[in-house]
Amino acid sequence: MMLFKLSIKNITKSIKDYAIYFFTLILGVAIFYVFNSIESQTVMMNVSKATHDMIKVMTNMLAGVSVFISIILGFLIIYASRFMMKRRNKEFGIYLTLGMSKRKISLILFIETLIIGMISLLIGLGVGIVLSQFMSILVANLFEADLTKFEFIFSQEASIKCFIYFGIMYLLVMIFNTFSVSKCKLIDLLYSSKRSEKQKLKNPYLCILIFVVSTCFLGYAYYLVTAGIAKLDTAEKIFIPIIIGCVTTFLIFWSLSGLILKLVMSRKKVYYKGLNSFILRQVSSKVNTTVFSMTIICIMLFVTICVLSASLSLKNSMTSNLEKLAPVDIQLTKLLDLETQNIEIKQDEKLSIKETLEKNNFDINKNLKDKIEFNIYEDENLTLGSTLGIKLEKIKEKYKYLRYENKELIIKISDYNKIARLYGNKEYSLKENEYLIIADFDSMIEIRNEALKEKSKITLNNKNYFPKYKKCSPGFVEISSNHINDGIFLVPDKAVENLSIRNKVLIANYNTKSKEEKQKINENIQKVIDEMWDTTSLITINSKIDIAESSIGLGAMVTFIGLYLGIIFLISSAAILALKELSESSDNKERFKMLRKLGTDEKMLNKALFRQIAIFFMFPLLFAIIHSIFGIKFSNIILETFGNEKLLPSIIMTACFIIMIYGGYFLLTYFCSKNIIKEK
Repeated sequence: MMLFKLSIKNITKSIKDYAIYFFTLILGVAIFYVFNSIESQTVMMNVSKATHDMIKVMTNMLAGVSVFISIILGFLIIYASRFMMKRRNKEFGIYLTLGMSKRKISLILFIETLIIGMISLLIGLGVGIVLSQFMSILVANLFEADLTKFEFIFSQEASIKCFIYFGIMYLLVMIFNTFSVSKCKLIDLLYSSKRSEKQKLKNPYLCILIFVVSTCFLGYAYYLVTAGIAKLDTAEKIFIPIIIGCVTTFLIFWSLSGLILKLVMSRKKVYYKGLNSFILRQVSSKVNTTVFSMTIICIMLFVTICVLSASLSLKNSMTSNLEKLAPVDIQLTKLLDLETQNIEIKQDEKLSIKETLEKNNFDINKNLKDKIEFNIYEDENLTLGSTLGIKLEKIKEKYKYLRYENKELIIKISDYNKIARLYGNKEYSLKENEYLIIADFDSMIEIRNEALKEKSKITLNNKNYFPKYKKCSPGFVEISSNHINDGIFLVPDKAVENLSIRNKVLIANYNTKSKEEKQKINENIQKVIDEMWDTTSLITINSKIDIAESSIGLGAMVTFIGLYLGIIFLISSAAILALKELSESSDNKERFKMLRKLGTDEKMLNKALFRQIAIFFMFPLLFAIIHSIFGIKFSNIILETFGNEKLLPSIIMTACFIIMIYGGYFLLTYFCSKNIIKEK
C-alpha cells in the first residue's frame, strides 16, 4: 500500500515533466484507434458492393500496417521510458541509500507504468472515439458515399486491439524498467547529473574527407532516382540509391558533428558573441552523441514527407482525372482472336458491337446515346522499334526492357476526330502523306519525340508517311482514370485500306441522367457481356462507374495508409527529439544555474535554450527536406500515369502536418525544458 501511495505521489509531482510522455502515449492510442475503427464507421454509408469490397481490402491492409505501427510505437515508448528513468536517477539513488531494495524500486516503477498506461489508454481511447466520428465524414467524402444517417459509432474491435497492442507494449516497458534498475549502481545514480558527455574533437581533415566523399555518393544516389532512373531497370537495383542514401546520411551527420564546432570556433566574433559558445557546444555534443538517432529520425522524416505528399497527390490526381480522362459513360471493345477455334466467336468477329448486342437482346438505342463505333488497326511491319528510326539503338541502350516488337495502334483521322469531338478534345487534319502520334504518357512521349524530331517515316501499304509535328500531340481514346496512352498513330483514311483490324470499339453515354438508372444500365450490359464472354463473343467493358469506384477506392486506400504511416513516423521522430532534449535539459540544469551566477539574465537564457532546441530539431528536418525533393521527383516518375497536377496542394498539406505536429512538439519541448531549467 505504501509503494502504491508513493507511486501516485511521484506521478502527481512529476506531471509537468511527464507532459510529452503523456501527450505521445495519448496521441498514439488515439491514432491507432481511429485508423482501426474505419470498418465500423462504414456501416452507416450507402455504398455499392464494389466500394464495400474495396473498403474491406483497405481495412485488412490497415490491420497489417497496424502491426508495423505497433512495433514503431513500442520502440518509442521504451525510448521514452529511458528518458523517464534518467530523469529520476538521483531519486532512485536516494531510495537505495535509505535502504530500499532494487526489487521494491522495480515494483514502484511497475505500478507507475501501469497507472500511466491505463490513464493514457483510457484518455487516448476517449480522444480516438471523438476523432473517429470526424473520420466517418472523411471516409464518406473520400469514397464519395452517401451518409444516409449519421450516428455515434463505437468500435469494439478497435478498442480491443488498442488494449491488446498497448498492453503488450506497457508489459515490455515494465520488463525493461525492471532490468534497468537491477543493473544500476548507487554511485552512478547519485552522480549522473554531474556527468557530462565527453567532447571528442574529431580530426577535421578526416571529417572533411568523409563529408566530401559522402556528398559525392549522395549526389550519385540523387542522380539515379531522377535523370539516371533508366539504370534502375530491376526491382533489386532500386535498393542501391536507398542504401547509398542511408549510409551517406549517417556519414554526413558524423562528419558535420566534428566540423561545425571547429568551424565556428575559428570565427571568434561569432563564437564569443552572447551565449553562442554555450549553445554551439551543447548542440555539437548532442549531435555528436546521437549520430545514429539523427540518421534514423532524418530517414523517418524523409519517408513521412514523401509518403504524405505522394499519397495525397495520388488521391487528388485520380479524382480530378476522372472527368477529364473518362468523358463518356461506357467503352466496349471487341477483341478479334484470329486463332480461336470457336466457330460462334469467329462468326461474331464479322459483326459490329451494336449488332452483337442486339443479337443478345440488349436494346442499344433505348439504353445508349452519343454512340460512335470505330476500328483500331495494326500492321505486321509497324512496330515500336520500326517507328524509332535512327534513334532506335540509342533508345535501346537507355530503355532495355521496352517491348520493341509490339505492333503499333493505328486509327483513321476521321474516326479520331469524331471521338475527339465527343470527348471535347482537339481535332486534327492530315495531308495524304502525313501522320501524327497522340499520347499522354510522359515517358513514352519523350521516347517518341526523339524519333519525331528526326522525321522518322512509316510505311503502310508500300506508301511512306512522314510526321506532321516534331512531337506527340495530346489525346487519347481509351477511357481511364490515368494517363495510359503511350502512343496511337493517326493516319489518313486511305492509309488503313488492307490493314488488319485489331479491335472494334464502341463508345457511348447512357441514355439517362439519373445516377440510379445509369447504375442499372451498367449492371444490365455487364450481365449480357458476361454471358457472351468466351462462348459467342469476346467483348470487354470499361465503364465510367467502374473506373470511378476503383480509382476512388484505390485513392482512399493509399490516402489512409499514407496518413497512418506519415503521422506515426512524424510523431515518433518529434517525440524522440523532444525526449532527448528534455533529458539534456535535466542534465544541463546545473550549467544554466552557473550561467545565472555569472550574471546572465533569464531573457538571454531562454533565448539560448530556444535556439539550442530549434537547431536540434531543424538539423534532421533540413536534410530530410533535401532528400524528399529528389524522393518526390522519383515517386512522380513511378506514378506518372496518375498525373502530378495536384502535387503542390499535397506538398502544402504535408507542410501543414509537419508544422502542426513537429512544430507542436518543438514548442512543447521548449516550454517543458524552460520549466526544468527554471530557478525554483
